[in-house]
Amino acid sequence: MKIAFVGTGVMGQGMVANLLKAGHEVTIYTRTKAKADGLLALGAKWAFSPAESARGADIAISMVGYPHDVEEVWRGPQGFMSAAKPGCVLVDMTTSSPALARSLAAEAAAKGFGPLDAPVSGGDRGAREGTLTIMVGGASRDFDFAQPAFAAMGKTIVLQGAPGTGQLCKLANQIGIASGMIAMAEALAFARATGLDLETTLRSISGGGASSWALLNLAPRVLKGDFAPGFYVKHFVKDIGLALDVCREQQLSLPGLELAAQLYAEVVAAGEGDAGTQALARWYFSR
Repeated sequence: MKIAFVGTGVMGQGMVANLLKAGHEVTIYTRTKAKADGLLALGAKWAFSPAESARGADIAISMVGYPHDVEEVWRGPQGFMSAAKPGCVLVDMTTSSPALARSLAAEAAAKGFGPLDAPVSGGDRGAREGTLTIMVGGASRDFDFAQPAFAAMGKTIVLQGAPGTGQLCKLANQIGIASGMIAMAEALAFARATGLDLETTLRSISGGGASSWALLNLAPRVLKGDFAPGFYVKHFVKDIGLALDVCREQQLSLPGLELAAQLYAEVVAAGEGDAGTQALARWYFSR
């Protein structure tokens, strides 16, 4: 397939590399071209705008930071919908607003495109290894068409339902992660405060009933002093905010999510917005 891909950050790098490995022709655009040098060396082609990347593409994918970035990539004067061919499947893999996903889908469908919202979970490791979970909202025909691209990037690929449901499912995922991050950080903080050896404690609790993705994947990074982003704190704060927006719409109270929002706001205030989400543990250690 000919695939356009906009956004080659922490996640996008691995995703594009796996699309290339699977034999797809990938044209990329990112705001800082130098950050894409490794992918160009692997065979990706360069475009000077999202519109240019989408010309002639079978699938055009956005993987950017925030909902306003998604809107610019899809709707902007140099966006996908200004240049993609009729029938092109447009896929947003950013974690974004369900309401925006529904709005973009309606507009894209009216213009003859096949819109999908398909946010992912699995972090930088899942992106590199092609094992992402992909949660998809949209029409089944467009989902089926995009399967070869999804299969190159992920292992658990599920169509959730109508436009916007992929984003809703991802927000449910983030709610689960939010509480899990608090649990991981507090377990390590307790072990540290009581004089336990963190390595041996982690070996025990990560193999028992307390085991979680955060304990298995992020706690080892904490113990090594590695707070580099597999997923940025600032983007996680954005995701928590999107989930809280939906909660307000649904008149739903989720105290655990509200606590995570408060704690991660303090992590950002401590200057950790560009760190990985495991920086919550460092915030606990500094108290």
